[in-house]
Amino acid sequence: MTQRVPPAREVPTRLRTAVTRRVDRTKQRAHDYRSRTEDGAIAMHGIVIVSVLLTFLLFLAGSRWTVLPVLSFLGTMGVGWTRYQAEAAKALTFLTTVATVSILTLIVAFLLLESIPAVRAMGVGLFTRVRNPAMETPTLGQGLWGRGGVWSLTPMMLGTAITTLIATLIAAPVGVAGAVFVSEIAPGRVREVVKPGIELMAGIPSITYGFIGLTIVNQYFYAEFGTPTIGTYFAAGLMIGIMALPTVVTVAEDALNAVPEEIKSGALAMGSTRWQTTKSVTIPAGLSGVSAGVLLGVGRAMGETMAATVMLTHTKGFPSPVFDVFSRYGETLTTVIAFEGGNARDIHMSALFAAGVVLFVMVMLLSVTSQYVEWRMHQKLGGER
Repeated sequence: MTQRVPPAREVPTRLRTAVTRRVDRTKQRAHDYRSRTEDGAIAMHGIVIVSVLLTFLLFLAGSRWTVLPVLSFLGTMGVGWTRYQAEAAKALTFLTTVATVSILTLIVAFLLLESIPAVRAMGVGLFTRVRNPAMETPTLGQGLWGRGGVWSLTPMMLGTAITTLIATLIAAPVGVAGAVFVSEIAPGRVREVVKPGIELMAGIPSITYGFIGLTIVNQYFYAEFGTPTIGTYFAAGLMIGIMALPTVVTVAEDALNAVPEEIKSGALAMGSTRWQTTKSVTIPAGLSGVSAGVLLGVGRAMGETMAATVMLTHTKGFPSPVFDVFSRYGETLTTVIAFEGGNARDIHMSALFAAGVVLFVMVMLLSVTSQYVEWRMHQKLGGER
């Protein structure tokens, strides 16, 4: 049966009813807050909010009086913490949450605003152009960065995709296998040694990985395989994949450990072997967390800067064929920002900000994908979120 479309005259009535209901709900919340909160705590909340707003506005204006609302905030929180500790803690946690979201929003807004000149100059070609029309005989992928007023991110976008794919092919299977070993197979003594060692690897600076890749991995491929240059996408992707391993192993292992022991014991009681239980019960039950670990590792591979900056050749172009990971070209979105950011001006700088926007969108898509995978697993396996 088809639903009856409400007459147009009913729409204002429904809208007015919804607004009235929302206002009544807001009034009830304000009444509840007033009834359960002391007058001193309410005054503290008001002074804190006003101090934070004044601090932000004076900071944007570059005023030398910014320190005054800051001191007011600190003094109010100090007094409130001694007299109304619970309310002060609520206010502080609320402000930190608002500050986090606000800072991220301002960063995104700044990236978008700074990239506008490059988008105006190049249009969609900033992200899609593969030939330079200013050249007499334009070849695929040549002269797309700073030649004849052309700025195109396509070579760096391709380089980012290649290195990320190589790193994922290394980090995902090896990391998940390592997580399964540490969580389900390794004896207790081995686990006590291996797990801290893996977590310690995450603390090694990326420049250290890059230096090892430059002096050992690059040299090895150049000497043994005769690569066109001493730096290749494959070598950089290999090192970035190794860098992402601790993230994948740690997050995936925590997800597998979070699977209730009752589920594993039930499978064993039904006659399954430990490997069958791990393969058919533990991994599917913890797949959302395992997927999150893989996506976090991919995010690190996509956003890695120093290791790739040290190892790649910083030549821009398209490999031929496109899957030639040992070609003479080598540049990614992160490396072009790190390598050229210090000397960039005007449209060049705006194009680098546009590269940052592309990276942000890629990472955001990864985050959305991880949320979707988690939702699908909850739909499949059930349980509360």
